[in-house]
Amino acid sequence: MSQFRFARLALMLAAIGLNAAPALMHSASAQDKNAPAAPAAQPPADSVRPELFKLLDPAQIKPLMDAKNYGEVKNRIAQAEAVPNRTPYENYVLNRMKLSLASASNDDKSAIEALEAIIASGKLQGAEQANFIQALGGYYYNAKNYPKAIEWYTRYQKESPTQSDAVNSALLRSYYLSGDYATSVKLQRPILDAAVNAGKAPSAEDLRLYASAANKVKDDAAYLYGLEKLAAYYPSDDYWTDLINRGVLRRPGFNQDAYITDALRLEFAAVKKLAPEEYADLAELALKDGFPTEAKKVVDAGFAAGVLGTGANAAQHRQLRDRATKGAADDAKNIASGEASASKSKNGAGLVNLGWAYVTMDQFDKGIGFIEQGIAKGGLKSPDEAKLRLGMAYARAGKKDQAIKTFETVKGSGGAADLAKYWILLVNHPNTGTATASAQ
Repeated sequence: MSQFRFARLALMLAAIGLNAAPALMHSASAQDKNAPAAPAAQPPADSVRPELFKLLDPAQIKPLMDAKNYGEVKNRIAQAEAVPNRTPYENYVLNRMKLSLASASNDDKSAIEALEAIIASGKLQGAEQANFIQALGGYYYNAKNYPKAIEWYTRYQKESPTQSDAVNSALLRSYYLSGDYATSVKLQRPILDAAVNAGKAPSAEDLRLYASAANKVKDDAAYLYGLEKLAAYYPSDDYWTDLINRGVLRRPGFNQDAYITDALRLEFAAVKKLAPEEYADLAELALKDGFPTEAKKVVDAGFAAGVLGTGANAAQHRQLRDRATKGAADDAKNIASGEASASKSKNGAGLVNLGWAYVTMDQFDKGIGFIEQGIAKGGLKSPDEAKLRLGMAYARAGKKDQAIKTFETVKGSGGAADLAKYWILLVNHPNTGTATASAQ
């Protein structure tokens, strides 16, 4: 969260810096010159007496500040404080000078004291008042006094004529860093939704903060929302692996017998480097289901990634590759002979399987045609699984629109609808591998 630390001097100079003091003092000086010769017991309202102006004259203070002669500036301020019977306006001007000195010399404690006095003076109005309140919140945030930062950022939101994304972000982080994760989640969700609905990508930092806060309060739905958006806008292997685990494999009601292979297929498509057991499991399942070409591609990818063929199971990996390679070669020779029997079958299961086998051989149009015929023929034990296959076939063929339309028809339970949802997410937002930070 260090990137959200507010810069001391830059913020002060931008919002409330030295440029404001000369204007205030010049007005007071002009009034002094035009005043009657006889000294008044009290200066007029919103003016500074000559003895104070002499000490705090911006024309003299600015060269001292530029030369970083902070000791002399501090001495002048001390002398000004010794002047008795100061008016509220004189105190206001004095505190502005204190703030300028504290800001330039990185004296955060004095800056906070001066800011609070200036805001309490009642001399600020509108946007200027909001700037000072924002600055005070920033000082408390930098000091890690998050309850006080929350107090002042909340006041900013209530009083400022305009709203600031920087203040909103800092407020959310203040709640998070103070341990109030529930409030952080509650306040951030509408902000994230508004950005998404406006077609804007929330920042990765905001999404990580939201997901982390949700995870800490065990709000699984909120965590999954944050993770989905991270996978969409900042795709990485870490996000996709966590998303598939939490959003599919560990969801209540997931039918492992029916959809574990399809879940691994999604992970194989979304993640650049799987764990060795995931490559091996998917290859074994593909061989078991009669798709040796798919198994060979999976094993080859594992070897190419340097994951398979090493360690204690290296020999088993090589045996798996040999079985997949031999099966793929045999399948390439014999696949056409199965077309007639699949077409004559009473249900469409054979056609769907045949079509998927062709898809694994990169014969997409032919494979898609057979899968569509199988779905149309009906009698399928799991129509949703067949639709998933068809959607995956379109995706592999690069036919994005058809893939999405097909996945949108998958509404079944047991994990089918979740898999279809994340396939749509992947088709729309492929993993470019540019982000690697964890959500937690």
